[in-house]
Amino acid sequence: MLDASGTNRLKLHGFNNLTKSLSFNIYDICYAKSAEHRHEYRQYVDELYNAERLTQILTTVTSIIGANVLNIARQDYDPEGASVTMLISEHPTAPADDPSIEEPGPLKNSLVAHLDKSHVTVHTYPETHPDNENGISTFRADIDVSTCGVISPLKALNYLIHQFDSDIVTVDYRVRGFTRDVDGTKLYIDHDINSIQNFFLDETVDRYEMIDVNVYQENIFHTKMLLKNFVLQNYVFGVGTDELSPQERDFISRKLRREMLEIFYGRNMSDGRSV
Repeated sequence: MLDASGTNRLKLHGFNNLTKSLSFNIYDICYAKSAEHRHEYRQYVDELYNAERLTQILTTVTSIIGANVLNIARQDYDPEGASVTMLISEHPTAPADDPSIEEPGPLKNSLVAHLDKSHVTVHTYPETHPDNENGISTFRADIDVSTCGVISPLKALNYLIHQFDSDIVTVDYRVRGFTRDVDGTKLYIDHDINSIQNFFLDETVDRYEMIDVNVYQENIFHTKMLLKNFVLQNYVFGVGTDELSPQERDFISRKLRREMLEIFYGRNMSDGRSV
């Protein structure tokens, strides 16, 4: 069946009961030499991604995927971290930019959202290495966007990645359940996909190294992303690289790269192993 735009559309019996779930782990990595600088870094990211800012981000997400905000509850935690819960629903009528079409979304400029049939969540986690000599600090944002009906979480994919200082990103997408066509045949997916990478804009693809682990028969798709360009100045908090000796710059670079690779591959490296 073709719609007015010529797009091949499924003709369903009743409501589309497929659940489409998109999940992220987004990491920002930093090196702060002193305990004071590590504390300042955690304060900085905690304020940058406080509940108010996360509410703004999620409000834009609901607009991108074609949903309405019904209710908002948000919380900043002591000593750090944040969550926001937002009830949202589908538009009473589909917007001109049809949210049911799975395609890359825009790059517009801890959060939880719950749709009337679905939910979106984001939680933030600042942390530092317990060894004061290590200097590594990380900030993690966990994001889940789960929808059913005509709205698609894939449209928020690019926007969310670029709203955070994303050094490493792991993305999971899964289609669950089934819906029926007018003949009663069960449909376990209603759109074409062989990789989450299909839905990234060129700007996103150019910034990251990516690898996939997909289980096609289960409609499960997994992509890991590692920022390509490593510029030390972007990772040192509290001092400039010109204040560091060549030996210090090399030492810090190796520590940061090791941390990034361990997170990217999901395993720890033994002491002395080169990264």
